[in-house]
Amino acid sequence: MARLASITSKDQVAAKDHAAFDSIVASRGAVQGPFTMFLHSPEVAGRLAHLGAYVRFEGSLDMRVRVLAAMTAAREFEAVYVWGAQTGGARRLGVPEETIAAIRDNDSRGIPAEDAEIVEFTRQLLRRHRVDEASFNKMRARLGEDGLIQLTTAIGYYSMLAMTVNACELEPAPGAEVLQV
Repeated sequence: MARLASITSKDQVAAKDHAAFDSIVASRGAVQGPFTMFLHSPEVAGRLAHLGAYVRFEGSLDMRVRVLAAMTAAREFEAVYVWGAQTGGARRLGVPEETIAAIRDNDSRGIPAEDAEIVEFTRQLLRRHRVDEASFNKMRARLGEDGLIQLTTAIGYYSMLAMTVNACELEPAPGAEVLQV
């Protein structure tokens, strides 16, 4: 059970914060997941929703790259909610079960080379707080400078979500795949 009450309706926030609540609903269809926790700080929630809309839906970064980075960040932080939220999307995008299992198991076997580049870049950044020159140059050549920054931002965004759901002990959504930690 989450450590904070889930905020899911507008009447749970002050009138001055209704615009933040409405913007989250407008961009996501409802207040759910980490935003049920972020709304305990409506200003943070509103600003994060704006960034998240860009990272998740509007940027030019390939959706498969985004979901691989998100799953890897979820695994690195052992964020069960974020993991469960990402695996369904990964499957819809055609990410092979072997890749999902390898990320889940902290392994690299069976991951196609292009996917492995994203997973390795993400792991390096989260584990060592840096990436080596070869990985950086590979991502720059593959994604361009804009894409490289979008990938790094996505990793940071999903890391922030992971830290919040972990601190608040937010459980996976009903029916979501559960990461064993």
